[in-house]
This record gives sequence, C-alpha cells and structure tokens, in this order.
Amino acid sequence: MNVSEQPTIPLAEGERIDDLLTGTGLRIIQSREVFSFSLDAVLLSRFANIPKHGRIADLCSGNGVIPILLSSRTKASIDAIEIQTRLADMARRSVAMNGLEEQITVLEQDLRTYPKIAGNGAYDAITVNPPYMPVTAGDKNENEHYAIARHEIHCTMEDLAQACCRLLRPGGKLSMVHRPSRLLDIVESLRRWKLEPKRIQFVHPHAGAEANMVLIEAMRDGKPDIKLLPPIMVYNDEGVQIV
Repeated sequence: MNVSEQPTIPLAEGERIDDLLTGTGLRIIQSREVFSFSLDAVLLSRFANIPKHGRIADLCSGNGVIPILLSSRTKASIDAIEIQTRLADMARRSVAMNGLEEQITVLEQDLRTYPKIAGNGAYDAITVNPPYMPVTAGDKNENEHYAIARHEIHCTMEDLAQACCRLLRPGGKLSMVHRPSRLLDIVESLRRWKLEPKRIQFVHPHAGAEANMVLIEAMRDGKPDIKLLPPIMVYNDEGVQIV
C-alpha cells in the first residue's frame, strides 16, 4: 500500500506517526507517554524464523511493531497479544493505518490465561520482546505503561515459557530478544517447559563492547543442538549505525 493510499487514522493527544523502515511504507503510532519500540524489536523481526503461511503469535506486543514488521516477510496470520488497553488500541489503529487488518489481529489478553482461549498448539511460531527486569530490580518510579513494559509485573520468564509451551505446536519455534544477564534464567525456564534453545546471537553496541542484547530461538519438543551465531555489531568503528 502506498502512503497516499493509507487510511487516515485519528490520533490521541500526544501521539505521533513514525516511519518504521525506510522504503517499506510501513508506519506506526507512538507516544512519549508509553514505551516506544527500539532496535531490539527490529532485530527480533529479522532474526525470527517464521513460516510463510500458518499462524504466528506476538506476545507482549506493545503497539504492534513486531507484527507489522513481520507482515513484510510472511503471509501467515498474526495475532498480537497485549495486556495494556492503551497499547492494544494504538496497535489496532497502526494495523488499520497500514491496511493489515486481514493479516494482523490485535487481542487485549493476558498471556498467562490466553492459552485457555487459543488452545494448545494453536501457533506455528511465536515472537516476544518481554519485560527484561524482575520487579525487584531497576527503577520502578515511572508511569504504569513504562513499568509494565520494563518489569515482570504481569509476566515472569516462567509465565512466558509456560504460555509458549502450550501455545506452540510440536516443532513450532519461539523467537525472543532479551538481556544477556538473564540468559541462564531464560534457558532454564525454556527447557523446563519443553522449549529447546536452538540458536543464540549476541548483539553488541560496537566491537570490543559487552553484549547488551541477546536473540534466542527455541523449538517446542526440540532435541538438544544449539548454534551460536556470529555476533551483531550495531555501530562500526566510526560510530555509524550499520544494522
């Protein structure tokens, strides 16, 4: 859909429309009052091993950035699962603005109870950019939208692994972006719930810097066999962003 063909979508006070990726024509509604997407969402959308057809779920979907980005890579139907009313509303309007209503459905649901609604094995693939920090860590003196996005208030790693175990069909794949400091917790939770890590890729700000993100793929009922992919460097030696 050309930008000139995109429908006019009403914006709430403080909201804006941003371009997602140069040349795609995709746009998204954002606001300073809620957590905006960043590079981790873009990297996850590229890393995720998704089917050309079938069903995909994006958990902790926020304003719908990952489903919208994935829509350029697949014809599969995508369910965006988001617990916060305001973010789910922004996601629906962004989906409509991009003319993607037939492919992407935004569902205001709690991922801890959503498997009872969707049914076991409902999805071929899942993506998730979850809250990174336990509720006991970090600065929680922030607005509710930021706190929920950053801290495991409504979703611990264990909650997430359990939900993905139930939602994925055998052989289905989970793709996640997280913090390297949580890697052992992540792997332990995934394996407890029959999700075998298959690919791991670290993301570094630049060469010589510690990784500040990690991309992880796990397979439902997979056999132990993990690949460590070449690291991603966000900036080159001249400080120019290269991803």
